[in-house]
Amino acid sequence: MTLTLEYVMSKSAKRLEGLLPVVRTATERLIQRSFAAGIPIVITQGLRTITEQNELYAQGRTKPGQVVTNAKGGYSFHNFGVAVDFALLLPDGRSVSWDTSRDGNADRKADWMQVVEIGKALGFEWGGDWKSFKDMPHFEMTFGLSTAQYRAGKRPSQAQIQTAMKRIGEDDEQMDKAKTIVNDKRIADSLLVDGTVYVPLRSVGDALGAAVSWDNKTKTATLTIKSN
Repeated sequence: MTLTLEYVMSKSAKRLEGLLPVVRTATERLIQRSFAAGIPIVITQGLRTITEQNELYAQGRTKPGQVVTNAKGGYSFHNFGVAVDFALLLPDGRSVSWDTSRDGNADRKADWMQVVEIGKALGFEWGGDWKSFKDMPHFEMTFGLSTAQYRAGKRPSQAQIQTAMKRIGEDDEQMDKAKTIVNDKRIADSLLVDGTVYVPLRSVGDALGAAVSWDNKTKTATLTIKSN
């Protein structure tokens, strides 16, 4: 199937809920920038409750499975909406991959590391840089606060958030955008990737007075223009 930016964004929508707004914005930009580089990704983890964290911590300890985290509930940045995990979204639009050597866009560079580069440019710290217990899918934006400070109720200052938003905005300005006009009406900005303009289908449909529907079972988008 042909993956659209709108579809790729929709795959991660639920996992973005509950994130600190500035972290959510950075994560959305991560998805968009990766897509522009020919690398669709999906967010597999976002906000995690304390209960969910404790259940994950029990895996490989008091429950079957491999150890996947060293953090108990309240000791993970996921518990405070400032961390996300990602995976590569495969061409079928359903399967995901954690293959860090995969070169799906055929540019002779590992897709995974290209996503990491984009994430760091946005201000994320990458779990793959940790000296122990490397967490390759993990990004976090902690604003210099510890989990102990988050547990105590401390949150990023407005100045820190503004600085982060400025960095995200500067990155946004570097994206290749295209203006799209439909019936003399400008719709939402599109992305220009390798000479091809990718437009948001729903915005086009609205401009044409058409109905847009999505069949998740067959992964089919349909645009129907009403006759006069």
